Amino acid sequence: MSKKKNNNSSINKVLTQMVLDVFEQNGNTPLNYKQVSAKLNIRDPESRDVIRDIMDEETFKQVLKEVSPGKFQLLELKTFVEGKVDLTNDGSAFIVTDDEAESDIFVAPRKLRNALHGDRVKVYVYAKTKGRRKEGEVIEILQRAKTEFTGVVKMSDRYAFLIPDDRKMMHDIFIPMTELNSATNGIKAVAEITDWPAGARNPVGRIKHVLGQQGQNDTEMNAILAEYGFPLSFPLEVEHEAEAIPADISLEEIAKRRDFRDTITFTIDPFDAKDFDDALSFKKLENGNYEVGVHIADVAHYIIPDSPLDKEAFERGTSVYLVDRVIPMLPERLSNGLCSLRPNEDKLCFAAVFELDDNANIVNEWFGKTVIHSNRRFTYEEVQEVIETKEGDFKEDILKLNELAYILRDRKFKNGAISFETTEVKFKLDEKGKPVGVYVKERKDAHKLIEDFMLLANRKVAEFISKKGKGKHKYTFVYRAHDSPKPDALASFAQFASRFGYKINTKSDKEVARSLNHLMEDVEGKKEQNVLTHLAIRSMAKAIYTTKTSSHYGLAFDYYTHFTSPIRRYPDVMVHRLLFHYLNGGQSVNAEHYEKLSQHSSQMEKRAADAERASVKYKQAEYLEDHIGTIYDGVISGVTEWGMYVEIIENKCEGMIRLRDISDDFYTLDEKNFAIIGQRKKKIYRLGDEVQIKVKQVDLTKKQIDFSLVQG
Repeated sequence: MSKKKNNNSSINKVLTQMVLDVFEQNGNTPLNYKQVSAKLNIRDPESRDVIRDIMDEETFKQVLKEVSPGKFQLLELKTFVEGKVDLTNDGSAFIVTDDEAESDIFVAPRKLRNALHGDRVKVYVYAKTKGRRKEGEVIEILQRAKTEFTGVVKMSDRYAFLIPDDRKMMHDIFIPMTELNSATNGIKAVAEITDWPAGARNPVGRIKHVLGQQGQNDTEMNAILAEYGFPLSFPLEVEHEAEAIPADISLEEIAKRRDFRDTITFTIDPFDAKDFDDALSFKKLENGNYEVGVHIADVAHYIIPDSPLDKEAFERGTSVYLVDRVIPMLPERLSNGLCSLRPNEDKLCFAAVFELDDNANIVNEWFGKTVIHSNRRFTYEEVQEVIETKEGDFKEDILKLNELAYILRDRKFKNGAISFETTEVKFKLDEKGKPVGVYVKERKDAHKLIEDFMLLANRKVAEFISKKGKGKHKYTFVYRAHDSPKPDALASFAQFASRFGYKINTKSDKEVARSLNHLMEDVEGKKEQNVLTHLAIRSMAKAIYTTKTSSHYGLAFDYYTHFTSPIRRYPDVMVHRLLFHYLNGGQSVNAEHYEKLSQHSSQMEKRAADAERASVKYKQAEYLEDHIGTIYDGVISGVTEWGMYVEIIENKCEGMIRLRDISDDFYTLDEKNFAIIGQRKKKIYRLGDEVQIKVKQVDLTKKQIDFSLVQG
């Protein structure tokens, strides 16, 4: 068969894709060109001839095969796959498909078709040669991961570009002079891609927001928010809707609720918190048991489903906690005002109320709407002082709550929960937001007291709904699910931990949890604590929101959800609505719809965590910028083929020693043993080893810190 020619390549590509889609959509049934034309609603003879030519062409390329005279099939049904672009540093990419069993598909830079990191694409997969990796080319961009990028504006007399901060964005964005939106040379801004002409090397865009001068605190923090897709302000209609909500609580509304205003109630939060979304009520009962109420701000009472306010909260998904600011999910009138459980004010709540005996066993439980009047706003430090000195406001209530929390905590760990005590880095900032000190936040009994009662409420709400209906008749709900770790990841971590003398028993989930908890206790305060804790966490699966399963491996709970923070997490708003719906006799809701909402919530949670980490990295770099040349003790926290990461013990700042800068030998990565090895002298630097480093240089734009090794 001779190879046909077709001059109009772009039209040909589109038609070819349409033809091949027909075979895929019809289960690869053998079809002739007339049948394919009919399915494409093509009737005229000339166009049908084009379809026949395309089918001949694809047969020549071994995409189609002629299975009987004039009838064709795809040579391999899975010739086309969909997935996400994972861009590498050299501009090539791997396409990660939805099917975990499928290996990633390599795509060379020239075959990416302007696909960017994170984009969802359709890929044509070449026939695999034996022993070689799967390769392919992008034929269609299905969904852009992002179209807005932060960066620095560079201008000439006739044109301008935005140079993106994102290292995965390989293309500068061309900005016509008419689309600068008052941006000037060297300013930091947000650009939106508006077009990418065929054959053009660079996309075309417009400046959407001018952020300000590089290096200024507000500019850099806003740049991080914009980079991860979080809006810098609320739309006016959302603000107006929030302002229009009445502040007064009607007697009619109070009458619908269980009244806790005469029961001792208080909040416990960080000293700088403004959004108090949970409170505890406490009462000793006549039978000697204790009534503990976990009262959560009734955000769903104020937000009308599908209103602009609700849609905005859903899109954001979560509040974002940067180093120096909180970007709330809800406008301030709600987050810090109407919904915040401030002291000496009547507030509407949704509560989980438990009757507990002296051994923290649940005798009775109740879920429903409440009205409270908080007697006192405590900080964690104030409650910790009461616990330690046994003196202060509501001391008897706090001490009994702490005693019950200890029992709940102990029971949780005996049942197989894993205790990951990670160190949280905090900064002392001057009036301009510049870091002048770094310290590690301590978690004490006061923090754990609140955590244990929040865990109790989350677990029992999930259990209450999960036990409604069985099998196909189970009620749809939003759970916080956490899968067990993959065996290979766990085995790799166990091998590494053994180098420090720690044994991980991988025989069962319970044994894994028990040995991990022993490790976490033993490692506390030691130089390798952070490295081992982070590696252990990385070996675990990621917790997600889903309607499909209810268990949480890390907490060893069969049922778990997020009910306790609706001011700052949208899944909690969904949980409140569903719980209220079912308490009032409602039928099960559409699972597919809530699964999509859950997936979006999981994505936004990850994005917020990435933004928070980026703000910490920026402040660490900014702090060390004033300490160039300073020598510190550090621990090797990561190894790669181009260098090793070191975390400074004193302040937890992390930077990189590049292998090319270690001058006493030629070093290479031993991936299996988490080590860097000198090829001549065989000196070994392993993950967890203590080393001395000097701060070499800092790049604030890239949030990068470079160290040099102090040898000898």
